Amino acid sequence: MAATHTRPAHTAKREWATGMTVFGAVMLFLVGLLDIFRGVMGIAEDDVFVTTPNYVFAYDLTGWGWIHLIIGAVAVIISLGLFQAAPWARVLGVGIAALVIITNFLSLPQYPVWSVVMIAISGFIIWALCTVRRDSLAR
Repeated sequence: MAATHTRPAHTAKREWATGMTVFGAVMLFLVGLLDIFRGVMGIAEDDVFVTTPNYVFAYDLTGWGWIHLIIGAVAVIISLGLFQAAPWARVLGVGIAALVIITNFLSLPQYPVWSVVMIAISGFIIWALCTVRRDSLAR
């Protein structure tokens, strides 16, 4: 008896779900890459950043550089897992995007406009990764 393999029909809902995951993966990759660059700037040259003297959260810029570098590297690795549609990557992608939001909020005085842009992009990443249902991604 021959086994028949049926493939799920390509529906608009499945294509939308796959597109949202790819969007989240690409944006997480870019956020990670930009966070790596920001970390290198903080580690190599503290003069790039402007400091606000009377801000509640005052930290060493070299320390913040290392934090951004590590979070950026982890974000890039997780985004590679998202490109392969790994379920663990979606969960960790939401978590690392939340960490990017927190670290950019805490480093608002050094780069205010850039921090707000990174917070907004990370919010879109969380939205993209949370709106896709698991059964929509079944192959």
